[in-house]
Amino acid sequence: MAEVDLGALRRNVERLRRIAGPKVALYGVVKADAYGHGAAAVGKVLGPLCDALAVSLVEEGLELRAAGIKGPIVVLGAYYDRYQSEVLEHDLTPVVYDRGDLERFGEAPVRRRPAAVGAPVAIHLKVDTGMNRLGVPVDELPAFFERARAFPRVRIEGLCTHLASADLADAAVTKAQLRLFARALGVARPRAPHLATIHAANSAAAVRFPEARFDAIRPGLALYGAMPSVLVARPDLEPVLNLRTKIMAVHDVKVGQGVSYGGAWRAQRRSRVATLPVGYADGYPRHVRGAQTLVRGSRAPVAGAVCMDMMMIDVTDVPGATLGDQVTLIGGDQGTGAAAPISIDELALWAGTVNYEILCGLSKRVPRIYTATAAR
Repeated sequence: MAEVDLGALRRNVERLRRIAGPKVALYGVVKADAYGHGAAAVGKVLGPLCDALAVSLVEEGLELRAAGIKGPIVVLGAYYDRYQSEVLEHDLTPVVYDRGDLERFGEAPVRRRPAAVGAPVAIHLKVDTGMNRLGVPVDELPAFFERARAFPRVRIEGLCTHLASADLADAAVTKAQLRLFARALGVARPRAPHLATIHAANSAAAVRFPEARFDAIRPGLALYGAMPSVLVARPDLEPVLNLRTKIMAVHDVKVGQGVSYGGAWRAQRRSRVATLPVGYADGYPRHVRGAQTLVRGSRAPVAGAVCMDMMMIDVTDVPGATLGDQVTLIGGDQGTGAAAPISIDELALWAGTVNYEILCGLSKRVPRIYTATAAR
């Protein structure tokens, strides 16, 4: 069970707004099912608090619309295939990165929303400033804007880029990207009379590089109480998600006996091993090393390979551990003397991955329970 604290989410938005300042808009990123927190539920909370929501895929935007969310939604991923009409009909704001999509949006018919027929098509243009993933190169911008003149219905209302290294120690890469983006702005401003929103800052850049905030920031991970590296860590942000389960079986293991597939974990002493109904199909990483859980306020290590639907933990040193006890995989336990909470970053370290992957990997079969705690 994933417990999602919507109160913490709201407070993280407030903190990020204070960091960015009153004149900077906030685009709340809810792609990848709101980083595993549940896009519809999270989007309903963030919608009134943010100036816009941001997704990666058209399908993610349509899910939010189906949930009744009516505010601005920006599609950052920029892959539309042949669904330009659906983007317009559901009032999504597309980010485009090449002339082909500019042309397709300029020519796209609007079939299911008659009121939108002939209406201006607002787009944001993505500029490649060095990540070499998506975007129009700065040197090709004059030709892009010249081509855009053939589609007067299209209004370029936003200009954006993606900063690839804002969380790394060497700030020179980010500063070089920002200089290149400044060149792009110099090209765009006289050619795009409707240009209103400039945005570049992800979570790391939003807190570390004030010059990257422009008109709007695009926090994703930070909304959920995590940051991409210790360099940009923010102790004031609250983790939004706890992952918990219950012990479904407890059994004794003799010295030398193996546990789980391959028997790589073998009891060095007479041990008590508990089985949990959680596995890598739920999003708990299979290849963890040295991973721990919380049971009755104590740390209990993972024993053996994580299975698809189950995992085992060593509760030998947890007095009284028994069937039905709560086990915390991410988050903290209640009570005086409880061991330190297990953070997303700690689990990512045990799994040899990044905290993004842990959150986004939580599968749909994990129930989400929504609460709203008061400020601590």
